[in-house]
Amino acid sequence: EGAIFLWLSFEALPITSEELYQRLKARGVLVISGHHFFPGLEDDWQHRHECIRVTYCQDASVVAAGAKIIAEEVAKAFA
Repeated sequence: EGAIFLWLSFEALPITSEELYQRLKARGVLVISGHHFFPGLEDDWQHRHECIRVTYCQDASVVAAGAKIIAEEVAKAFA
């Protein structure tokens, strides 16, 4: 019924959090791109493109599998 969220921030992420979202979605991992959480900012604060919000209200094995895929996609982005 409820949700508990974590924020993951990837300093100097070479792709946007939206692109990371798209890559993760293609692999079956749903997150929220950080840029959705900073409406009304007048400048283009880089942090909003370097973070994602994830929920960990799933079975531990599902969370672990999702975390592994996130790590793989972030590593690919930095490669």
